Amino acid sequence: MLYLAAFVLVFTSMQLLVAATNFIFKPELLKSIHKGYPLISVLIPARNEAENIGVLLTDLINQNYKNIEIIVFDDQSDDQTVEVVSALAENDSRIKLVRSGGLPVGWLGKNFACYSLSEYANGNYLLFLDADVRISGDAIQSAVAYADKYHLGLLSVFPKQMVMSKGEKLTVPIMNYILLSLLPLPLVKWSSFRSLAAANGQFMLFDSSIYKSLNPHETVKNCKVEDIEIARYFKGNKIHIACHLGNESIRCRMYSGFGEAVGGFSKNIISFFGNSFVLAVIFWFITTFGFIPVLISFSFNIFVAYIVMLLMIRLFVAIASHQRIWDSFLYFIPQQLVMGVVMIRSFLNKYFFHYQWKGRSIG
Repeated sequence: MLYLAAFVLVFTSMQLLVAATNFIFKPELLKSIHKGYPLISVLIPARNEAENIGVLLTDLINQNYKNIEIIVFDDQSDDQTVEVVSALAENDSRIKLVRSGGLPVGWLGKNFACYSLSEYANGNYLLFLDADVRISGDAIQSAVAYADKYHLGLLSVFPKQMVMSKGEKLTVPIMNYILLSLLPLPLVKWSSFRSLAAANGQFMLFDSSIYKSLNPHETVKNCKVEDIEIARYFKGNKIHIACHLGNESIRCRMYSGFGEAVGGFSKNIISFFGNSFVLAVIFWFITTFGFIPVLISFSFNIFVAYIVMLLMIRLFVAIASHQRIWDSFLYFIPQQLVMGVVMIRSFLNKYFFHYQWKGRSIG
């Protein structure tokens, strides 16, 4: 028990170090102006996004950076997505709508949509956005300026997550907790190790020439967590990448409630652990029940220090990800329990059921 308790303390200390690193060196896009004026292709895969796509297109129309083309790929939507896009396209010639002719064998829907969008794009940079992302007027210009300054093949941003309901507060911050306590984001840019790679498919900006030479979405065409695999693929090819955290300039409401969030996160939570269920479960047990061996094996003062470390991790993660600090403490224990539920759901989906997303099975 003593050795287990010591391991828990060491692991928690490492989590604290990583979280502090992300807090202190918080990589965010700052407002900046690109000296040139390259064409940016904004590429949006959309399947049943009638509630979101109009707001995003309005954000794009109002960008300070005007040299953009906006291409929406309708992935066989059965809502009003096409009508919303078509109405806006009538008033802005930069908006184009592409309709899917069907999903080829061997592809997952979003990967094929992104690949197809790239075939229509003419820009020097390709910016893939999910339809539920919201961006401020200077977001695209700032992203391109940063990517150009550091000669990046890929710049990805984890948008600031907008959480409204209690169900979202129980689920959405879990991803930020895992990411920001395990991966020091500055090393995504400065390290060449593939294990230190991260990306978020909600916002991925590519150098067009590099993208079209590597064809990343085709390479990972049957991968459910394509963003992380693309980041690793780029690093494996010695391409510079960076991963930032969003602020008010790039934000998103991913899910509208508890059930939807659990279903969504069960698709990708294991990818944070190298696709190993064993490592994921070990992480969950240590972060949820680690207090037990520490309480049994060490003095009360050490136990108090351990609890303080846990709270400091939550504090640093909340500030770095622009979440409410009080909520990060209030939902600490419930979020740990929900993490276990998400992992169980992920295991069941992988071995006994199929993932379902927007009415389509994704394997």
